[in-house]
Amino acid sequence: MTNENIYLDIHVLQTVPSSNINRDDTGSPKTAFYGGVTRSRVSSQSWKRAMRVFFNSEGTETSGLRTKDVVKLLSQSIRRLDTGIKDEDAIAKSIGVLTACKIKIDKDNQTGALLLISRGQIQKIAQYVLDHETYDKKVLKEIFNGEQSLDLALFGRMVADNPELNVEGSAQVAHALSTHEVVPEFDYFTALDDLQPDDNAGASMLGTIEYNSSTLYRYANLNFRELEQNLGSDVAIKGALQYVKSFLLSMPTGKQNTFANKTLPSYVMVTIRNDTPVNLVSAFENPVKSNDGYVDTSIQRLESEYESTLQFVSKPLATVVLSKFDTQFGEKVTNLNVLLDAVSDNIAKVARNENDND
Repeated sequence: MTNENIYLDIHVLQTVPSSNINRDDTGSPKTAFYGGVTRSRVSSQSWKRAMRVFFNSEGTETSGLRTKDVVKLLSQSIRRLDTGIKDEDAIAKSIGVLTACKIKIDKDNQTGALLLISRGQIQKIAQYVLDHETYDKKVLKEIFNGEQSLDLALFGRMVADNPELNVEGSAQVAHALSTHEVVPEFDYFTALDDLQPDDNAGASMLGTIEYNSSTLYRYANLNFRELEQNLGSDVAIKGALQYVKSFLLSMPTGKQNTFANKTLPSYVMVTIRNDTPVNLVSAFENPVKSNDGYVDTSIQRLESEYESTLQFVSKPLATVVLSKFDTQFGEKVTNLNVLLDAVSDNIAKVARNENDND
């Protein structure tokens, strides 16, 4: 097998109405300065969190746990496997095995940083602890790097205490940026007390919420070979499709109850290539200006940039577009399921061609 690179690029244009889905330390929507103007921005960390929550909604098997309470998780798993063991003994064994892995535990039995760990890894470590009095670091490293959940395989893990337990992520998610300039807006609100006297017309509470509206360019990529290495060939294609689906349908939930801003993409382009991932945000370095909406012009800009990139990189092996708007490139599909089928077929086709050439 030649193991030629297989990269998925996902390009999305999505309008988001008045909202504040990702706040900074002052409560304002996050922004970025790009192309000489202020843009609406949603951090990649925020969107990856939304994707992990989406994985959970689809089934717990695909999602790990990101927590400082690994001792608690591990001791609970030990007690499920051995109902006769005392709670304090299970906690002591949990601390012992994590210490053997050079993961520091504080006085509250928590790790110093959040640790992403799969349920399968917790289960295996618990069984290992029950089966052994002393712990082999090499075996523990193998357990920590095996049984990976989809989110761990996609987004990776960094363990500052012990870099040997790091997992290289197979996916990258860019910060979402508006294709145009945004100007901060403020919602002045008041709230009345239901039991206040009739002769009191004053508000019981007042304040402001900052928000903006935008058409976002969202980009993510996936190194399929890396995912295959992390998860194994049998489940890598299924994992890739879940990654694409979660990226398209998830959204951070900041101030969601206030603005009900859950929208869906207006335009999706997925490319499969074997040379290099290509982020097309340069299409919007010159901000889109419009008096009648941003989506149409943003699609034209994105497709023009896609065509321009062919001066520097190879034509993708496959390009699939899902949009209610006209497109000039690739295979246009009618719904998400057809898009996922097309992505699956093309990945399988690339892998099959490589095997045929062995």
